[in-house]
This record gives sequence, structure tokens and C-alpha cells, in this order.
Amino acid sequence: MAIVTDIRRQRGRRKRVGVFLDGKFAFSLEAEVAVSEGLETGKLLSSSQIEELVGADRFYRCLNAAHHYLSYRPRSEAELRGQLKRRGFDVEAIEAVLARLKEQGLVDDKAFAQFWKNNRQAFSPRSQRLTELELRQKGVAKEVIEEVLGELNDEDSAYRAALNRAHRLKATDYQVFYCRLGDYLRRRGFSYAVINSTVRRVWQEAQDNTL
Repeated sequence: MAIVTDIRRQRGRRKRVGVFLDGKFAFSLEAEVAVSEGLETGKLLSSSQIEELVGADRFYRCLNAAHHYLSYRPRSEAELRGQLKRRGFDVEAIEAVLARLKEQGLVDDKAFAQFWKNNRQAFSPRSQRLTELELRQKGVAKEVIEEVLGELNDEDSAYRAALNRAHRLKATDYQVFYCRLGDYLRRRGFSYAVINSTVRRVWQEAQDNTL
């Protein structure tokens, strides 16, 4: 057993405290962990209790890192796991944090895939094939991807993408227009057949509007 002789704020790290046992520095904790665990001077700690405190600190820091990463946009489970590993957190802490976030509904691959699809369709339409590839790269399971992307229509997506781009093209020659818009749609994963019909449609609409 060891006795807590001091709990001291660490210089330059306002949210962490140093814990002294039997007059010597032993380890540091997030201040919130020290409070939540009821740590105070004079308290006796066994080796197992010290391990639990250090483990609670790892979990808290890992959870904070996950919340920070999620604050920018939703993430897939695989994305979040990879980021936390790169931050140096151990597997036990990461899995415990992921379990907590799943319970809270903050990590949900189906919801993430839906968010990704909606975001792409609203701001940068692309083919179902390319959207599927992006989600696979994010670590989303095949069955989840198929369920979420099942209703995507490449012709509709290509048309909306083409309209967003066509007004920037000043070409008055169909071949030039086709090459430029076709290349744009190709980079977004659309097939030759979809590109062909979409470019013709947009070109014809543009000509009709000039009559």
C-alpha cells in the first residue's frame, strides 16, 4: 500500500495533476479523472487501485481524442480506430472507447455511410461505384454499403454533376464541350454510356435555352 501525499497541478498542463505517493512523484492523471475517482491526499492506494487509476486516465484521454476527431465530421469505426492507434493509444483503451461511443450513437457505420452518400450527392455528385470505393476505403462493411447505396441512380447523379460544371464551360463547339465535360464526369466515376447521354442532354438543353 502507498499513501497519497500530494496532488499537484502540472506546470504548462492545466488539465493534468501529478500524484505523489509516500512523498515521491508516482504518476500523472487528468484532473477530471482524479476528481471522479475521489483521489485525495491521505488516501491509501493498493497496486491494483493504482493500475485502475492509470487505466481510467488512458480511457479518458482516448475518449477526449475521439470526441475531438469526431467534432470535424462523422467517422467510420475503422477511421476512428486507425486515428486513435496513430495517436499511440493501446488496443484496450481504444476498444473500450469505441464501445462507449457506439452505445451513445456517435459511431455507427450505417449512419456514417448515409452521411457520406448525402454529402457527396449534395455537393459533389459521383457514381455509385466511386462512392462505394470511397466507403470501402473508410472501412465500411460491404453489406452496409450495399444497403445504403442501393437507391443511387447514376444518370441522375451525373446530370446534377454536369449542370454544376457546365456553366463554367465556354465552349461553343460540341466536341470541345464533350471532351471537357466528359473528362469531368469520368473523374467522378461515371461510365461511358452515362457520360455520353448526359453530355448530349446538357448540350441540347443549353442550345435550346439560347434559341
